[in-house]
Amino acid sequence: MPLKPNHPFNTRHQHGFTMIELIVVIVIISILAAGGAKFIANPTQSYFDVETNANLTDRADTALRTMARNIRNALPNSLRLISGANPATNDSLIEFIPTLNAGRYRTSVGNGGTGDPLDFTANGDTFDILGPAMDIATGNELVIYNLGPAVPGSNAYETTGAGTNRRTLTPGNNLTALTFTGTFGWASPGSRFYIIATPVTYACNMATNELIMYSNYAIQPAQPANIAALDALANVRKSVLADNVTSCYFNYNIGFSQHNGILNATLTLSERSANVRLMHQINVVNIP
Repeated sequence: MPLKPNHPFNTRHQHGFTMIELIVVIVIISILAAGGAKFIANPTQSYFDVETNANLTDRADTALRTMARNIRNALPNSLRLISGANPATNDSLIEFIPTLNAGRYRTSVGNGGTGDPLDFTANGDTFDILGPAMDIATGNELVIYNLGPAVPGSNAYETTGAGTNRRTLTPGNNLTALTFTGTFGWASPGSRFYIIATPVTYACNMATNELIMYSNYAIQPAQPANIAALDALANVRKSVLADNVTSCYFNYNIGFSQHNGILNATLTLSERSANVRLMHQINVVNIP
């Protein structure tokens, strides 16, 4: 007996997907999803790469500009350099003595016999500042005619009285005259004097991939030769200027007249697939 058209067992009016059709649909959707994901992923990755490069560039540029600004204010002829043969594995160190202030000293009395000139024969003296008044803090020192280690008695890194040209100053505020103890062996042709603080070292530590600023340590006759020697200095302070440093190199060329020098500082920072290399040329004034 034939089944009625609306009988529940009559399958001629039932519809659905076969297993093959379902698999084909899944495969097509997967292909479209993979293509869409790749289409979205490439621009997204490019965006992150641009952001990473910009960030690395900014960090390297900030570190080098900080170095340049401070080195330009260094005591003339106080720059000392240790640079390794391989910038990717060897540490590089730059040391210098920052100047807090500078001016010119009076060399002779003024009209009418007034004024207090600097007396290079006296064991301690007071002299007039030719320029704005200055504040002198405890521990600040006076330097005149720094020529470096080549000239005995004119090297601010020496610690003995006869060998150094650093003298202790009497502290005070708004001073128009400075008082010091000791004697100076050399007069400055330009009558210049400098007020100095403790040394600063910029060190590339390739073991930790960091550019570090060391400060607040006492003047040493010989430059600290490595990171371990810097870390061992009493009261030393450390500030990280840049991380992710994969290459670091310093080169110092003194000009023909020796009154100026050029410090070439090259810094490479790397993060993930990004790699940024910057070089700064820093003019170093060595007119004492």
